[in-house]
Amino acid sequence: QVQLVESGGGLVPAGGSLRLSCAASGRTFSTYVMGWFRQAPGKVREFAANINWSGGATYYADSVKGRFTISRDNAKNTVYLQMNSLKPEDTAVYYCAAGRISSTWGAQYDYWGQGTQVTVSS
Repeated sequence: QVQLVESGGGLVPAGGSLRLSCAASGRTFSTYVMGWFRQAPGKVREFAANINWSGGATYYADSVKGRFTISRDNAKNTVYLQMNSLKPEDTAVYYCAAGRISSTWGAQYDYWGQGTQVTVSS
């Protein structure tokens, strides 16, 4: 069992930056693929980025590539999402998730956090 708690969301002007954190419970964090997803009002949840167990492999959605960076610290049981050059269309609830398979499909992830709101003003 893994429990995930996101933090770091907030209101930021367009062009600004935020860093999201996701703290995980349990001693098996380092064995999981970690992903970040987001859901904007009235839209389906979409994949943003993921990172393998060691941090050596990352994958990004085209919409965030070059602006967002995912990283992890297994010693701290934490995964991060550094978001730069934010745009109003990045406004969403951001969720972290843990799974055994590197996938862009949310159903492949076993555990989810409660989400953190990111709002980018124009």
